[in-house]
Amino acid sequence: MAKIKSAFFCQQCGYETPKWTGKCPSCGAWNSFVEEVIQREDKAQRQAADWDEAAKDLRKAHKLSEITPQADTRMLTPDPELNRVLGGGVVPGSVTLIAGEPGIGKSTLFLQCALQWNNISILYVSGEESAQQVKMRAERVGIKNDNLYLLTATDMSTIFQEVKKVRPQLLVVDSIQTLESPFVESAAGSVSQVRECAAELQRFAKASNVPVCIIGHITKDGAIAGPKVLEHMVDTVLQFEGDRHYAYRILRTIKNRFGSTSELGIYEMVSAGMRPVSNPSEILLSQHDEPLSGIAIASTMEGMRPLMIEVQALATQAVYGTPQRTVSGMDLRRLQLLLAVLEKRGGFHFGSKDVFVNIAGGIKVEDPSIELAMVCALLSSYEDKALPSNMCFVGEIGLSGEIRAVNRIDQRIAEADKLGMDVIIIPKANAKGLDKKSYTIEIKTANKVEDVYRMLF
Repeated sequence: MAKIKSAFFCQQCGYETPKWTGKCPSCGAWNSFVEEVIQREDKAQRQAADWDEAAKDLRKAHKLSEITPQADTRMLTPDPELNRVLGGGVVPGSVTLIAGEPGIGKSTLFLQCALQWNNISILYVSGEESAQQVKMRAERVGIKNDNLYLLTATDMSTIFQEVKKVRPQLLVVDSIQTLESPFVESAAGSVSQVRECAAELQRFAKASNVPVCIIGHITKDGAIAGPKVLEHMVDTVLQFEGDRHYAYRILRTIKNRFGSTSELGIYEMVSAGMRPVSNPSEILLSQHDEPLSGIAIASTMEGMRPLMIEVQALATQAVYGTPQRTVSGMDLRRLQLLLAVLEKRGGFHFGSKDVFVNIAGGIKVEDPSIELAMVCALLSSYEDKALPSNMCFVGEIGLSGEIRAVNRIDQRIAEADKLGMDVIIIPKANAKGLDKKSYTIEIKTANKVEDVYRMLF
């Protein structure tokens, strides 16, 4: 009888040690080590685990001059937003990890994409739901596909046996935390199981040139569950995020070996699944019958994508001793900085007022170019005068009250022009070398906050 071997694994980073220790020497986390039973497989077992003869060629060393480069032939998915985030489609042999909160729509998004992709054979492995539950979800989406194969299994050997039979052109695994490898004896979802199952899927993808999409969970802190090495193994990491109180979801690229990490996809959760939003600016701008004070429109960038969003501000006389500062969709410290600039450089007495700021649509903005629109919304609420609804703002505010230049000004102006805006106020430094005649929108420049105040009020 073989001796049972066990080791201690850090639940945060996956660091392995033969004995328990209080603090992880790798990531510094306290009380994160859990004992797991491990079984080191021998060479014969590992050789039998290789799914195909093509894997043998990967173990040989080749001269760089002997390797023939292949063209970057991507597989275009039926989802334009997913193509944008992946950098132009799925790369053959790549491993993509998508993570997000429970109920955000990860399984729905990939099942819907698999159902729409009817010109290739797809194997969808579900370890969380039964075949009847997946069938009900597919009927709700309302798409039929005869090339989609469904497997409800968690054992890696069973999955690879079905892969040999089906020979899919795309493998979708939902989720990595439910899989179990026969080479590791710990429970499913543990650090060693997640790491071993991901390594086997990665070896399969590289040997067979079949792309693999893995759905993963996140922890209560918002990080991807499992060891950090999981993110290093895969080629692309996507984060699916959004507020459950809003219908909109944002798909961000955290890591991409084959494209840009600054791309962004926006979806709307409807009864028939996830609907790609091709023009998010029209959704993020509310339509008002009459002009209202405290509302300004900003031209911002989310990654490489220009967006027009609405900034709402409310300044009222403070009832209690300490004025309130509340922000939704932006950093609170940024608002406090802007209020200090308006107090010091403009002479506006915000110190005795409660200030509330909201980014419409439920999205979170980190672009500093939204600050000029936020200042204009605050001044509009302070003066109780509405700003023109056909005017938008671009600019970052400095500590001395100056309006600093922003990047990609051409794309921001073009987006405002496309949505029918009449006037856009930009930093004066961005006007150098700008061809104003190529736009139908009127472009105004400002150097300081006082210039914008005189222009508006």
